[in-house]
Amino acid sequence: MTSAVVHAPRSTTRERAEQAEQAEALRRTDWRDQKSSSPDSSSGNEPPYPNNYYDPDIGRGPASDNDDDLRLRFSPSRERRLLAKIDLHVIPVLSVLYLLAFLDRTNIANASIFGLQDELRLRGSQYNTALTIFFVPYILFEIPSNVLLKKLKPHLWLSVCMFGFGLVTICQGLVQNYSGLLATRFFLGLTETGMFPGSFYLIGMWYRRSEAQKRYSFFFGSTSLAGAFGGLLASAIGNMEGLRGYRGWRWIFLLEGLLTCVVAFAFFFVIPDFPENAKWLTEEERRYVQIRLLKDQGRSAAERPISFRDVVKVFKDYKIFVGGFMYFGLIVPAYSYAFFAPGIIQTYGYNRIQTQLYSVPPWAASFTFAMVVAYFSDKFKHRFAFTIMPICVAIAGFAILIVVHDNHHLQYGALCMVTMGVYSAMPVVVCWFNMNLGGHHRRAVGTAWQIGFGNIGGIIATYAFQPKDKADFYRPGYAICISFICLSAGSCLVYAASLLMQNRQREKAPRSLLTEFEKTELGDMNPEYRYLL
Repeated sequence: MTSAVVHAPRSTTRERAEQAEQAEALRRTDWRDQKSSSPDSSSGNEPPYPNNYYDPDIGRGPASDNDDDLRLRFSPSRERRLLAKIDLHVIPVLSVLYLLAFLDRTNIANASIFGLQDELRLRGSQYNTALTIFFVPYILFEIPSNVLLKKLKPHLWLSVCMFGFGLVTICQGLVQNYSGLLATRFFLGLTETGMFPGSFYLIGMWYRRSEAQKRYSFFFGSTSLAGAFGGLLASAIGNMEGLRGYRGWRWIFLLEGLLTCVVAFAFFFVIPDFPENAKWLTEEERRYVQIRLLKDQGRSAAERPISFRDVVKVFKDYKIFVGGFMYFGLIVPAYSYAFFAPGIIQTYGYNRIQTQLYSVPPWAASFTFAMVVAYFSDKFKHRFAFTIMPICVAIAGFAILIVVHDNHHLQYGALCMVTMGVYSAMPVVVCWFNMNLGGHHRRAVGTAWQIGFGNIGGIIATYAFQPKDKADFYRPGYAICISFICLSAGSCLVYAASLLMQNRQREKAPRSLLTEFEKTELGDMNPEYRYLL
């Protein structure tokens, strides 16, 4: 009696597994036969799966039987050469793209030092409102932009958006009043909405999770390089004050916008598409890239378009909301520094040109520190600790700024700590969350959500430092920044605990009987998927 109780479930489980495998094999055979023999197959005959636009044997392709041989042909040295080739085509192009986007977004801070507020007669919080309106379309259109990115191909969508925000930046240099400034800032947010989430989404579809952080941090480091480059460029362009009757702040917008438009034309031909469509890879290389990503992340479902149902299903996972708060908490100090650092540095007693030059070193320090953090994060294949450590550095920097008001050298060093901490933690947070999302659909929607929701913090940042707080050494603004950094740290802790708990639950769970199609549809919700902590 006891023996029957023990062995019956095993027999049932074995039978279920065999039946599932047979059913899956039969469905694949039927679908292949249908495609090859049915006279209607070429005219859109429906597959035997409802709401399924692709072969259930997705990702295997005609060379699936030779996948093991292909892995053997790619020795470690050949794989390194392939990875270097991918790096050369993907990372520099997207980094320059986002450098120019961030430059055009934040150069208003440099323009303010050269008389923008005086000439346009901005009063009270009007300057802060002009900063805020950028984020309204930027937040609302993140997810639609990523859906269009997948539909239209990255090289087309990103280059069109790039030309658009370059043109709007030029128009920003021609405005005559407050209303014109508001209009151009709104359309700048609209045209830039796809740059950051689209680039992160695209990078995530090229690299394995354990090798992605260095690439993400280098790409994100373009924001630091944009800050440094913007300061140097503004100090030079500022000397054009009065040329052809234009103030220096107008030349900042005109020349930087023109540069973006010119680069956009060239980038139409060099922005990479997804691995499945990369023309600069051989067929064998494309197949190998798909195999290595399949092993690391599961099937991507690249062939199927994103539907509204896919979007809704993504938001049934509570970790999506936690990931949004992780980024949201860091956006407030990040944009606070980007928009108000030149004004803060000027209070240390520097003139306009010196202020622009002194704004460069903190950005350079943040880029160097971010790359060090990324290197060790990839080396140890770990993310959580490498979000908390930079966050602590940023908190220490803001604490110094709250307390110390009579030592400009120490205050300037604290600003360096702020940029090093915030701008090193942000790429780790985004990479960690993005690379834990399985498949095109969850990653496209999830990444856009995190960036879109997180950028609500940009609205808060634009009002964090008010002119009236200058007499109080901007202490209210620094306190706001510390509060939101702590929110990010707490969200990171919740996210890490959730991943650890779900990994342990999946380790203990019985083997899944899901078909390959069902696993593909689930993405990282597939019980065989393991999250990177």
